[in-house]
Amino acid sequence: MVEFALPANSKVQPGKTHKAPPGAKRVRTFKVYRYDPDSGANPRLDSFEIDLDDCGPMVLDALLKIKDEVDQTVTFRRSCREGICGSCAMNIDGSNTLACLKPIEDKLGDVKIYPLPHMPVVKDLVPDLTVPYAQFASIKPWIQTESPPPPDRERLQSVEDRAKLDGMWECILCFCCSTSCPSYWWNGDARYLGPAILLQAARWIHDSRDEYTGERLDFLEDPFKLYRCHTIMNCTATCPKGLNPAKAIASIKAKLVERRF
Repeated sequence: MVEFALPANSKVQPGKTHKAPPGAKRVRTFKVYRYDPDSGANPRLDSFEIDLDDCGPMVLDALLKIKDEVDQTVTFRRSCREGICGSCAMNIDGSNTLACLKPIEDKLGDVKIYPLPHMPVVKDLVPDLTVPYAQFASIKPWIQTESPPPPDRERLQSVEDRAKLDGMWECILCFCCSTSCPSYWWNGDARYLGPAILLQAARWIHDSRDEYTGERLDFLEDPFKLYRCHTIMNCTATCPKGLNPAKAIASIKAKLVERRF
């Protein structure tokens, strides 16, 4: 029987344990993935005991408390704390989500926090997003037109056409969906664009003000960029904004079929 094993330097080791202060009554343990590529050491899982009576309600609050009061070297991204920027995307208890929107009370036991899966790690909970942002740039995410804009107003859009963009414009590019997609994992050469980028592509394809729909579809009609999607639906299940990338991808495929007739 063939056995598969992780490379020795990628195996997660037990880390340090930081005890709660004396007198803490409502203690929860947060197990945080730690990795510093400059150190040459294996990744480890540090445990932080936090008094929930002295902490905000969200996982991000716990991480901020850990960084501010326990270990200033813990590294993660965060900004808005309101589910708008997408910076604090990470894997919490096995699901990709935003730490600022994840209540601690959703989990009864220890809370395990890892970076977004199947991405290179810059440090600790910070993934390297160079590839997905390059893929995002490749779809030209802006209105493209041939006709000149009206001299006295913006390019207008009907209420009905504007409604077609609902469920797509709200995407904050947190990449929770792409990094939960097995097809994105299996096609690590970046040729498959993944759910987040294809959702963004659909947003411009369906925009009535854009005049390059044909060119956008030509770009996506490729065995890898679009058709590596196998409708596994992990993307829709994990989206912290409640969007449906799988539906958007299906709409692109439908557009490609429609234009043949």
